[in-house]
Amino acid sequence: MISQLTVFLTNEKGRLAAATRTLANADINMKALFIADTADFGILRIFCDTPDRAAAELCEAGFRATLTPVIAVSVADKPGTLADLLGFCEGASMNVEYGYCFCTADGRAIDVLKIGGDEAEAVLAEAGFTILAPEDVYAVDAQ
Repeated sequence: MISQLTVFLTNEKGRLAAATRTLANADINMKALFIADTADFGILRIFCDTPDRAAAELCEAGFRATLTPVIAVSVADKPGTLADLLGFCEGASMNVEYGYCFCTADGRAIDVLKIGGDEAEAVLAEAGFTILAPEDVYAVDAQ
């Protein structure tokens, strides 16, 4: 599993800038940022080099931040690979709570999934999926 920094923000002018400035001021390097929003709030999902320290810095600055364990799966960057992964999850009765994807420069895609249950990562690996460690997704520095 990898640690995803999850930050809840009120949907107000400047909140996203303030959250990212808090991380920058603490010399925390974000590797990826994804935003989901509603009319009232936003949810940031961040990969960074020091997720534990990032969560602490944001909480100290008044943000609601937690670490969420997610699974990162490396697949070929071609049509159907996400469908195959999700089809396997469905067939294995895994509950995918949410997911998102991004591509890398080396022709791979990283599918990030939040899946309920403690055995999902092992089941995916046993089925032949390439599960990534934290250092495969973002640079891991000393916390």
